[in-house]
Amino acid sequence: MSQELVEAIVEMREDDALQIADDLLAGGTNPLAILEECRQAMEVIGKRFEEGECFVPELILAGEVLKEISAKVKPLIQEQTGSTAKLGKIVFGTVEGDIHDIAKDIVAFMLDINGFEVYDLGVDVSPAKFVDKVKETGATVVGLSGFLTLAYDPMKATVEALKNAGLADVKVMIGGGQIDDQIRVYTGADAYGRDAMTAVTLAKQWIGG
Repeated sequence: MSQELVEAIVEMREDDALQIADDLLAGGTNPLAILEECRQAMEVIGKRFEEGECFVPELILAGEVLKEISAKVKPLIQEQTGSTAKLGKIVFGTVEGDIHDIAKDIVAFMLDINGFEVYDLGVDVSPAKFVDKVKETGATVVGLSGFLTLAYDPMKATVEALKNAGLADVKVMIGGGQIDDQIRVYTGADAYGRDAMTAVTLAKQWIGG
């Protein structure tokens, strides 16, 4: 598949990106492949943000484009999976101090269509909010997203808050722009997911789906 969609999103050409997505779907392109191009575009935009080449308004616009494309492909992917039964509950959110939701939205979306009940808390979520939602829902998995390096300490604080609240059995996965396995060790999380499908695999392993 060409990189037209990636380029359109990266260059903030919203109308072109949506038209390209429509054309790809009409031509029989696998909707998962379209979502993968969205992820690639997000990575490019993330690097540009870290290097000061783009700013929050561009991130917001890219996120809106992603949501519109997701709305087009989600029903098609759900038809492919054909699953409606929920495998388990997952609390998900971008950690305190970080307002980026592009990566979070992709992962939450993929978990949803793969049969998990996802409670998306949004962005800039405090450790206490994660704890409260886990207690409220009985979720057994928590996903922490972070785009910038400033997310490391809030991730660590959230893992500690869960343990201090008597929720040490809850599994925690982390992911995002600058996250790797070294950061997983630092935060005390159970696993690091490089992409959305890794998150799905982890969730299925932990919940037994």
